[in-house]
Amino acid sequence: MVTPGPSFGGGSNFMFTLVPVFIGIVFVIVIVSILLNGARYVKNARSPRSSSYARIVSKRTEVQHSAGHTDSNGLMHSGSSRTYYYITLEFDNGERKEYLDVKKLYGLVAEGDAGYASVQGDWIVAFEREI
Repeated sequence: MVTPGPSFGGGSNFMFTLVPVFIGIVFVIVIVSILLNGARYVKNARSPRSSSYARIVSKRTEVQHSAGHTDSNGLMHSGSSRTYYYITLEFDNGERKEYLDVKKLYGLVAEGDAGYASVQGDWIVAFEREI
């Protein structure tokens, strides 16, 4: 006689064991993500601000979406999105580095602009264009 394996359709044991594990894993991922982002923010906020001559060689955006969901009536509820702006600088020694724009400089500068850039950790916080 063959004994049936775990049932995915009607087995209540399956739901009582898998769902709490899944919720626990998601919870841990969210907490770790919050802690890592907080640690990155603190690191950048505590970094010394430095200013040096540089040229803007690139600009890019990154859009991150959080998924929406469909309710039991089939209605779609929208998620949200956030756009991050990045500016890449090239310094006199030829080194290039990309910085997160936290001061809304993205629309005020253009590729090819040269001047003094103030950076703090991984952030660009000011850019004074050379005329």
